[in-house]
Amino acid sequence: MSPVIHASGFVLDVPVIGAAEAADRVLTAWRPGAELRELPDRRWLFTLPEPTPIRVDGAPGEPLRAVGGGLEAVGLRGDENAAPGELLLHPGGVIERHIIDALPQLRPEDWLDLSGLTLHRLGVVGAPVVPEPVREDVPQAPAVDLRAAAGISESTDRARRRTAPGPDRSNEGWVAAAAVFLVAAIAAIPFSNLIARRGFHLGAFLLAVGGAAAVLLGFVLHDRRQARSAGAAHAAAGGAAARSTARPRGARRTPSTSGALHRRHLRYLRDLTRAFEQRRWEDALRDAIRLAAAGSRDQPAWFGRRLPRRFTGALRPTPRLADGPLVASPISGPTVHQYLTDLYREAARALEGEGRIDEAAFVLADLLDAPAEAVALLARHDRAAQAAEFAEGRRLAAHLIVRLWWRAGDRDRAVRTAHRRGAFARAVERLADTDRAAARDLRTAWVEHCRSRGDRLGAVAAAWPDPVLRPTVAADLRDAVALGGPVRGRALAHLLALGAGDATRRLARALLDGGDEAAGSLALAAALADLPAADPAVDRELTTAALRAVIRAGGFGRPDGTRDAHTEHLLHERLLKRADPFAAVDLPRLRRAEHSVAGVPHLTAPDRPGTLPVLDAVRLGSGSVLVACGHAGVRLLAPDGRTRARWDVPADQLVVADHGGTALLVAHYGDVHELVRLDLATRTPHPWTTLRTRQIVPSFDGRHLLTADDDGITVLDTHTPRPTVVWRELGHDQRLSGPVVRSATSCAALVRTRSDGRTPGRAELWRWDQPSWELRRRLGLEEDDRVAAQPLANGRLLSVGPGALRWTGESGSVSLEVDGEGEARTDGAWWAYTATDATGAHVRAGAGSGATPAFTAGFPGAAGTPVGIRHHAGAVTLWHRSGRVLAVTPDGGTLLVGLRVTAS
Repeated sequence: MSPVIHASGFVLDVPVIGAAEAADRVLTAWRPGAELRELPDRRWLFTLPEPTPIRVDGAPGEPLRAVGGGLEAVGLRGDENAAPGELLLHPGGVIERHIIDALPQLRPEDWLDLSGLTLHRLGVVGAPVVPEPVREDVPQAPAVDLRAAAGISESTDRARRRTAPGPDRSNEGWVAAAAVFLVAAIAAIPFSNLIARRGFHLGAFLLAVGGAAAVLLGFVLHDRRQARSAGAAHAAAGGAAARSTARPRGARRTPSTSGALHRRHLRYLRDLTRAFEQRRWEDALRDAIRLAAAGSRDQPAWFGRRLPRRFTGALRPTPRLADGPLVASPISGPTVHQYLTDLYREAARALEGEGRIDEAAFVLADLLDAPAEAVALLARHDRAAQAAEFAEGRRLAAHLIVRLWWRAGDRDRAVRTAHRRGAFARAVERLADTDRAAARDLRTAWVEHCRSRGDRLGAVAAAWPDPVLRPTVAADLRDAVALGGPVRGRALAHLLALGAGDATRRLARALLDGGDEAAGSLALAAALADLPAADPAVDRELTTAALRAVIRAGGFGRPDGTRDAHTEHLLHERLLKRADPFAAVDLPRLRRAEHSVAGVPHLTAPDRPGTLPVLDAVRLGSGSVLVACGHAGVRLLAPDGRTRARWDVPADQLVVADHGGTALLVAHYGDVHELVRLDLATRTPHPWTTLRTRQIVPSFDGRHLLTADDDGITVLDTHTPRPTVVWRELGHDQRLSGPVVRSATSCAALVRTRSDGRTPGRAELWRWDQPSWELRRRLGLEEDDRVAAQPLANGRLLSVGPGALRWTGESGSVSLEVDGEGEARTDGAWWAYTATDATGAHVRAGAGSGATPAFTAGFPGAAGTPVGIRHHAGAVTLWHRSGRVLAVTPDGGTLLVGLRVTAS
């Protein structure tokens, strides 16, 4: 039991807990006659008009007692007393004296900020809310024309004639047979009439047979003549190759043949070889034909008897060069493909040596289909912008594109590309090998990007590998401490590694010694195993306390409730090596707590409804629950239902960032939606915009918001003054036919492809990787699959049918029998199926697919709308409009929250 003291004031450690948390504590304990002042080290002195009994563990800060007209900290030695009007403190064992009246006074009334309130102008009932216009800023894919950059015009008429498709002779045998049959049939008609009138005559019959045989013999001789002509041409080519000793030094042999090449192809090869050898680059590059990449499969052979149509349009470095002839046919001796490859590579080296960089890049990229080599060539010659455009157009490695745009000076595009394709870490690592200063600048931009998304720990993780940048994230760490939960634990470990003061040590020690946040305590213990405190004495004290906390909890645990024995053993050993050796000897061995669930767990919500409607709810990593109550505003509730914060902002939907630091509060007015951005660290709302859209996806990365309408998926930047489109998916012949679901790593949607007159329309389930928007799967669907269907972010489709749930995926279908009729709701890869009867709502919930749900839940007396589901920060939240909220671990084994939402 914590002792009770009569406190006349408190000292609040603002640098540790943050200004928002400190202000909240002051306002909670404020009463008439209280005063607030600021100490030189930015801590606050909060004095009360009269002594008040309070428990030490419930005090808003370090308690102070009144002695002789002054204030002094509890626990001072008897020989140290405060003089009248003086404040006596002992941080770290050092006595500090302050004149209270000399300290600057703070005015809590100045904290009132009306900018966070949404102004609603009353008007005629039913007047529509006008959405803001949306600005387009979608990056266009670069279209780099290396042929035009090199000044190379289209191929000559002679080259086009020699490489044009030859006559199709693949059906000559069938044509000859049909002609013989036709001649024989025509000849048989008069003979049949003659026989009918005069009878059979042997001579006439033999004459008819001889004529037909003559016609057939003519066709055979024609085919043999064609074969001899081709053989003579091939022999001549072989002879010319054999007489290579008479050719000038350095001349190249044309490939030997065995009947597969047409004579015009051989002439084309000889003329092309001569142009390259004589370095008549204009003629050679105009007439050259591009090759297939090595190892290409299922490509047509260019020098076959039936030739594909030659590509004659402008050669552009598109992401995939699929149209046009590709050489892939092996021939006796050196293959044509290898022959032209060697020819083109020598030309590229020669062109680079002559300083003709554009022509050399054209040869590598468009003739040899080696875009990575072309990018390296351009980069070697300080053409970073051109190389970046080309690399992005060909969709080369993301880290390469980022590094090239950064070198080219277009840093905004580099950052956007790095975020969209998840390439910050690799780009910084590769850039550090060549330019450490540029790598540090890119890492700084990475930190700022995470900070703009509200991802405090993401900014810390980006900066931490560089010791120079570590002090710059101290403010981010203080904001992360205010978020609570595991985020607070990890942030405290980083602050201690930076050498934070005694206040941070005390807060960490209190958390490890059994604070209210068990998840935060274990997160701090795990972080301390990897991040030693800067002060060895503090490190030894806290690692010892961390060992005790881990042993009490039976392991380190994870946010999702699972435990990794090997990882826990490594973390335990690291703490054991740095802990107090005498205390460590007395500690028991770590025994992992067995966490098993027998059968399917069943949970029950409070039996009475709340007094406020719940339209959306999500449990945050701190353990608090964020609840949207429509026009009754938004509340942040403790697990026991107490209100920690409230905002008078109408909200029907919550869009929570993956990192849990920010949320968008969405109010629906038909198809128009008002959005307010809420910073959960400072607890400050900021009005953003009004949108007209069909769906707003209920999670985002902290900056980029997904919306959906009939035209497709739109990605909006929430950090611009007005809504700005930075990416679009679908459109043209594809239309959405259902909701869009998203997780931090994946996105899925039902897509209907319209008929183009030749192929019928088709329904498909599309899945993209996030945040790169790489399309990974297109699953064709049958008509039955799309009845009451909900996509899941893992690329499966949940269909609700009579008496059964069915999951359809690439590997087949799985069904689960259910009683009665109900409705399903999804969030990411999680689903909840609600069936109602006279006793209330009965819920089955799970992730992915399977014949067994993860858990079941009951909402007594609930009716009407189905139960909603949210998965965030290792917890699954179920809520019902009747004002009841449940939150459980993913396996359903531990009830985290069970509350009613009330107005008090």
